[in-house]
Amino acid sequence: MKQPIVEIRTSPHIHSSPTVAQIMRNVIYALVPLAVFAVYQFGISALALIITVILSTLLTESLFAWLSGRDNTINDSSAAITGLLLALTLPPGFPLWMGAVAGFIAIALGKTLFGGIGFNVFNPALIGRAFVQAAFPVSITTWTPAFAPGRFAEFIPSTLTLPLMRPNDLTPWIEQVNSNLANKMDAFTGATPLAAWKFDGVTTDTMDLLTGMVTGSTGESAALLIVVCGMYLVIRKMMDWRIPVSVLAGAFITALILFLIDSEQYPDPLFVLLSGGLMLGAVFMASDMVGTPVTPLGVLLYGLLIGFFTVIIRSFGGLPEGVMYAILLGNALTPLIESFTQPRVYGEKRMDKKMVVEKTVVGESVGEKTAEENAS
Repeated sequence: MKQPIVEIRTSPHIHSSPTVAQIMRNVIYALVPLAVFAVYQFGISALALIITVILSTLLTESLFAWLSGRDNTINDSSAAITGLLLALTLPPGFPLWMGAVAGFIAIALGKTLFGGIGFNVFNPALIGRAFVQAAFPVSITTWTPAFAPGRFAEFIPSTLTLPLMRPNDLTPWIEQVNSNLANKMDAFTGATPLAAWKFDGVTTDTMDLLTGMVTGSTGESAALLIVVCGMYLVIRKMMDWRIPVSVLAGAFITALILFLIDSEQYPDPLFVLLSGGLMLGAVFMASDMVGTPVTPLGVLLYGLLIGFFTVIIRSFGGLPEGVMYAILLGNALTPLIESFTQPRVYGEKRMDKKMVVEKTVVGESVGEKTAEENAS
């Protein structure tokens, strides 16, 4: 029988965890395939938008570092990730100057205002997205066809809109794109899968949702690719897999209950999971290390609440999408969730109601006695 080989090595035997910069670089590696697919799907407009938003976040990070007199932190790649994630949540034809504004707000209000990396309460990319949602409601809900002919030779007309100018009407361009499509059955209707369900009651083929053969935000449509990219971070142990799984579980359970109540009014749970920005938000935004709970039970509750809020906002709100607001709500509730899910210290006994009452009475009597002594 072959004897096992025992390796004897000198200390230290405990290795340090990955640095912030290393984690951020790996997140960028995971997001690069989504960005590449977005460019393949929407052409040079998507590429220009991604570059513009990333440059905006990097310049804003450098600007505030210079104004505050502290070291520039763009080398840790956190600002680049914020810009890349933010760009992937925007429509591919979003005007570049609006994308630059979104990047500025994401860093200024979502990150710097709270003290920089590690201190932000909310996901900075979603802060930027929420701002442009309120400031530019028309442009943020204007969608353009995926895989349009000539997408690598010309920009979407709204992309190069001048600052403070209203984007051009895309109807003539979309009609021209539709006329150039070989299969007229695939003509673009101006609606994302979620909008088509919300306003027309039409659901999209599951395989198209998995493979990204639909329109939507720049990087949210290919659900299967998002899962694969997220698995890279899970394998590298740079993402807590429980967060995306609990988010999707919360959305699935809520959608299933509604579907069982009225299958005509509410979509099936699989459509809910694969459509819109739920998959991108669950994998890359809800899992942000800063804005998530650290307790095991807290992580579970956090994810379930985000999934629940997403389906409720989609089903009963005025907008077809609800992931952004659901994650921001989850970030806001994180301190409360942690306070309720703190584990009991080992060896500490839980006090029953009788012990609590006795402790309170004793404390009050001691306080009264001390007050009398001080008075005397």
